[in-house]
Amino acid sequence: MKFVFIAKHRAIWPVAWLCNALGVSRSGFHAWLNRTPSARSRSDEVLGQRVKASFVTSDRTYGVRRVWHDMLAEGLACGLHRIERLMQLQALRARPRQRRLPKDEGDRQMPRMPSNILDRQFEAERPNQKWIADFTYIWTAEGWLYVSAVIDLFSRRVVGWSMSATMTAQLVADALYWQSGGVASRGSCCIIPIGEVSTAVSSSSD
Repeated sequence: MKFVFIAKHRAIWPVAWLCNALGVSRSGFHAWLNRTPSARSRSDEVLGQRVKASFVTSDRTYGVRRVWHDMLAEGLACGLHRIERLMQLQALRARPRQRRLPKDEGDRQMPRMPSNILDRQFEAERPNQKWIADFTYIWTAEGWLYVSAVIDLFSRRVVGWSMSATMTAQLVADALYWQSGGVASRGSCCIIPIGEVSTAVSSSSD
């Protein structure tokens, strides 16, 4: 396994440095490199490709046991521990299929409800007169990612957006002030809670 790692990364780091770091000899590595692959190694290479194909097809949700059942269904004779070893060599780790929605821990304490400036009037006569903003969450391989966007109701284009690993009011505020040149700073903004989310509405000053 050490020799496999050295062969994979020798284009990045010197072979001598890798051998010294892993406690193996350079002569041993070169002897292994020039050796004809054994039947077991060739079989592992073919099976490893099938293992990876099964894992990717499952949208990276299959663990060792499910991949093993896939291999058996294809008529490939292999053991569970062999599949586990081949998945570890390729760093194939299943991510959970089921995931809970993120908790909303936002502070809802307000001294008063701000006035609804927009009042469901979704037409604008000029640019930067009315903006609407909202946020959502997207599941990624590293966890939940929160995204906020600001849309100009005149052009129906996104004029500001922001991303964060946490769901806070600052996420929407960052999207409002994202525009280059500080377009959002020329307007007034109020945050109007609607159900589980908050919508930001802005009306620029004359």
